[in-house]
Amino acid sequence: MVVINTNFYKDEEKKINLADIDFKKIYIKSVYTTTTQDGWQLYITRYKPIKQNFDQPLFNLPLLLVHGFSQNRLTWTSGEFVRNMIFFGADIHILELRGHGRSSIEAQYKNHLINGVSVPKDIDYDWDVDSYLMYDIPAGVKVVKDITGHKKIFYCGHSMGGMLGYCYSGIAQEDLYGMITIGAPAELGRGISLIKLASFLMPFSSISVLAFIKYMNLNMKGKQTIQHINRIIKSAITKKKNLTVDNYKTFNLKFIPIDDIFVQMAKIAKKQENLIRKLPDQFPKLWNPEKVKLEDLIYLLENGAEKEPIKVLEEFAKWTRHNELKIYKIGLDCIKNFEKIKIPLAIFFGDQDIFANITTTKGIYRKASSDYLLWRPVRGNSHIELTMGADIKQISFDIKNLMEYAIKHNKD
Repeated sequence: MVVINTNFYKDEEKKINLADIDFKKIYIKSVYTTTTQDGWQLYITRYKPIKQNFDQPLFNLPLLLVHGFSQNRLTWTSGEFVRNMIFFGADIHILELRGHGRSSIEAQYKNHLINGVSVPKDIDYDWDVDSYLMYDIPAGVKVVKDITGHKKIFYCGHSMGGMLGYCYSGIAQEDLYGMITIGAPAELGRGISLIKLASFLMPFSSISVLAFIKYMNLNMKGKQTIQHINRIIKSAITKKKNLTVDNYKTFNLKFIPIDDIFVQMAKIAKKQENLIRKLPDQFPKLWNPEKVKLEDLIYLLENGAEKEPIKVLEEFAKWTRHNELKIYKIGLDCIKNFEKIKIPLAIFFGDQDIFANITTTKGIYRKASSDYLLWRPVRGNSHIELTMGADIKQISFDIKNLMEYAIKHNKD
């Protein structure tokens, strides 16, 4: 195991330390959009570096960040991940997938009202993982290339965003200098009996998934919390919801209300810190309280979660049942393409992560043909804190090394 001193960012020649920098003065923040082939307007948040008098080894190298299941841009900004990569000079672009963050359903209706653009056909939570890979990722990669003027970019995905990266790099690695995945399984659920069991329960009904979420929260031993979650689930099943600026309503069994559930967890965290610290001991273990600041976690729970279509969860379940990673609409078998991946590749996972671990990531590690291939467990980490926790400096440093190597050895 490589141990890096916590002051490894220190520039020995100029005696500049990370803690002494006013980060608002070393980047320019902006927000721009791109439109997918099927009509979604996606938002990208950019942190463009400003040249400094200290070493910035990644200056102006474009890094596309893609969040995971039910997440948004705050996956990357709740902690210090973006801060660390900006210090190195990376040109950061955070893509929010359809229905997430600024790329919301509401935003599509606003675009329709203001610009007369047609509303996407799958606007009512009718998209799946295939839509992310077929439309959102290509649109994001292309617009970052166009804006930065680079023929290639770096891709970094967390969780589902990393799984999309595995698939994309197997078919379009000519767009990428290199790829980094954080907490991203290549074979979801492999070797994990509880996840495998849940995948077989999934097809029976959407309600079964909501009931499963309820079951996981029964162990919180907070009567008011359980009652509130009961109301959330009942509302998702029986009531209409106001989804758009046009007062659009629908009877909706098409999504899982992850955002509502996480907001309630945040309320618990504010009032009962000990309880929220014990919660990860229940299945599944999403974070290690010892590795993440409570205020960062609360902020992420309150603002960083989104509703996710049932279809996305159904596709995950199908992957788990059949030990596969496929994009069904185009017949793409991503696992078969692992051996085609030759770009520099780094795979990070927490040693306590039930989703991404040695068993679920070893397939791509063994099959990828990359000359630079890093496969690293991060001790004491589970799933969420890998992008915002105590060990983010080490992860950022390893990403810097991959990016430097990739540019140095790029043949194009």
